Amino acid sequence: MLTVTFEEVDSALAAVDAPLAAAEAHGGLCGSLAAVGGFTAADWLAELVPASAPEGEEQLRARNLLETVFDETMSSLASIDMDFEPLLPDDNEPIQRRVEALAAWCTGFLYGSGASGLPDRDELTDELGEVLGDFAEISRATVDTDETEESSETSYVELTEFVRAGVQLAYEELVPHRSRGVPS
Repeated sequence: MLTVTFEEVDSALAAVDAPLAAAEAHGGLCGSLAAVGGFTAADWLAELVPASAPEGEEQLRARNLLETVFDETMSSLASIDMDFEPLLPDDNEPIQRRVEALAAWCTGFLYGSGASGLPDRDELTDELGEVLGDFAEISRATVDTDETEESSETSYVELTEFVRAGVQLAYEELVPHRSRGVPS
């Protein structure tokens, strides 16, 4: 479980002109952590904090916050308590913003796991292959304007829970793949 909020991470990333917002960045982190062993906070920060980012107090604050996110995410994925949660906007945010963030989170996860050398889909278990296929579908999610607000909320909660459980499944099933280390 993260001790920092979505808004704090999003603000920190914006302050250093990161190429990604909070949801996609966290999804990428989780994909990388699931797919490859030896992925470090320094690796993640190198992806997020441009070399051209002005050095100073803002960058230091952002780096410290992101290192906290890295450590807490790694800890929650590795925990037997299954307390992992994707970094998404608070429930009081409009449903449109939350769905867009969930879609971006899944995009990030797929990128992070793929860029980290995820095995071909035919080398994955059927269940994990299906989860990744579902993540690809969720990455294109939008709010159905014909649904009631209650129905949209229920769908969002169900998708978020599916993503949470899917990430934990990926992390568990990719243990043998992670033991190979960071691809060169």
